Amino acid sequence: RKDYREAFQSYEKGNTLRRKLIDYSPERNAGKVAVSKKLFSADFFRERVGYGNESADPIFILGMPRAGSTLLEQILSSHSQVEGTMELPDVIAITKDLYRRQTDRQAKTYYPMLAGMGREQAETYGLRYLDNTRVHRKTGAPFFIDKMPNNFAHIGLIQLILPRSIIIDVRRAPMACCFSNLKQLFGTTNQEFTYGVEDIACHYRTYLKLMRHWDDVLPGRVLRVRYEDVVEDLEGGVRRMLEHCELPF
Repeated sequence: RKDYREAFQSYEKGNTLRRKLIDYSPERNAGKVAVSKKLFSADFFRERVGYGNESADPIFILGMPRAGSTLLEQILSSHSQVEGTMELPDVIAITKDLYRRQTDRQAKTYYPMLAGMGREQAETYGLRYLDNTRVHRKTGAPFFIDKMPNNFAHIGLIQLILPRSIIIDVRRAPMACCFSNLKQLFGTTNQEFTYGVEDIACHYRTYLKLMRHWDDVLPGRVLRVRYEDVVEDLEGGVRRMLEHCELPF
């Protein structure tokens, strides 16, 4: 009805109620990114070439929520060699397992565990991911999609345990993406940053900062796909994605 003032007052009321029920700190989130950038240097990955499971089966579609991951998943899963699944929790389950194994109780993240991870352990965790996700694979297609957006924070882990996997970062214009998050009521444990304009904006900036870091230390590893480009030129966008996945059009 174009009653924008009342609409935004309603969004603010609803989000304020939801925000009271969660424990989210943008400062804590930014701190994790700072630790990640410090640990995951280009040298870190050069020293670990050959680590992990050599399977090329997973295609990770990640980025901000509400940025177009479902669109890309639907497009790619239309290919005969690719199976769509859902937002799989298995990478995050591995991060929780690594965090529980921390001996340093002052550590705020699981990242230090990766610094001490050996070749055999990286292979084991890669195999664990493949084993645990097999239940979602029904068609026998050689490739499958994991479209958990939050995995953008765990590209360092993915590179270590599944170095031949495909990673696609779907990027949507900030205003469209952030507003879509603001008006969305997520599940009780998901996307806790989405219940305030400042929190969303801070999270988006943090996401951009971390993705720039991955581009710097793992050049060419992540394919960036703009949602708007795919909408405007579907065939061009599809060809670009399939080329990155080394699949025929």
